[in-house]
Amino acid sequence: MPTQNSDGADQAIQRRQALSRWDNEGGATGLIVPSEADKDHVAAPEMSNADLVALHVRVIALENLLIALLATASDEQVELARDMAGYISPRPGFTPHPLTIHAAAHMIDLIERSSRFR
Repeated sequence: MPTQNSDGADQAIQRRQALSRWDNEGGATGLIVPSEADKDHVAAPEMSNADLVALHVRVIALENLLIALLATASDEQVELARDMAGYISPRPGFTPHPLTIHAAAHMIDLIERSSRFR
């Protein structure tokens, strides 16, 4: 049977692997380099106003669900969410990207909003 320490080590490894992918997926620099496979894809059709409204409603619902989950999360999980937000903030040597900065700030805002229900 695995010990508590090995589970924690496995989780730490998985966390590092997930965070390391951020650099390779364009989020850290704000530059997404299309692969050869992506170049063959057809551009997505334009979204109608009804599509945008439906998407907006879904994002609001997901944010509220996330707030509820964070409100019942352990202190360690909440701290991990804060660490993730800090990780996607601009680091030395990387170009600050406005959307990345905004995403990090929004993550912190969601965490703070969830603290009201803890």
